[in-house]
Amino acid sequence: MVAGPVEPQFNGPRRRLLETMQANGINDLAVLRAFDVTPRHLFVPTGVRHRAYEDAPLPIGNGQTISQPSVHARYLQELKLTGREKVLEIGTGSGYQTVLLSHLAAQVFSIERIGALLDRARDLVQQYGARNVSLLQGDGTLGWREFAPFDAILVSAAAPRVPTPLEQQLAEGGRMLIPIGERADQTLMIVTRRGPELQQRALGPVRFVPLVGAYGWQD
Repeated sequence: MVAGPVEPQFNGPRRRLLETMQANGINDLAVLRAFDVTPRHLFVPTGVRHRAYEDAPLPIGNGQTISQPSVHARYLQELKLTGREKVLEIGTGSGYQTVLLSHLAAQVFSIERIGALLDRARDLVQQYGARNVSLLQGDGTLGWREFAPFDAILVSAAAPRVPTPLEQQLAEGGRMLIPIGERADQTLMIVTRRGPELQQRALGPVRFVPLVGAYGWQD
């Protein structure tokens, strides 16, 4: 792997995180490289920066969290991206997963409903130099119809059901990863389009913040 732009004091913790991921079944080299070159400490508040390379979720303000790295890695490995895909991300958050995706897909379109988070994420994405990323403030449950269909959709918040607009914007053979369930506990689902049908497969229990919007939970 190529060493990423990480200050020296984070080299050891970052390497230990990568080793933990590999021990837990993350073996996609492209995914591991994306984590290796993306400085997670820049995407968390300074008060928790010393914990940036723990395999743990961390607060990022506005009642939101950055998911634990192993969850991001599980998402990305499950999608089996080849670098040619057009991907929609629902919930930009800190922009960390957005930058990870920029290494793995041809184009990344990301939607965030909270303006303060999006402004900071935009600054970080530009600072990092990811040129294949487009950002939008809005209701993620509506998707981004202008650029649909998408080869992959990642939903970084939990919905009571799959939002209809996201179903409609999934390309043939496309995969959507989305947590489905109640506000407190959900199941991570992978949804695949096969013609007019949507196949769903459960991947296991997860816990995400609620997906707020017209086709999600009401704020």
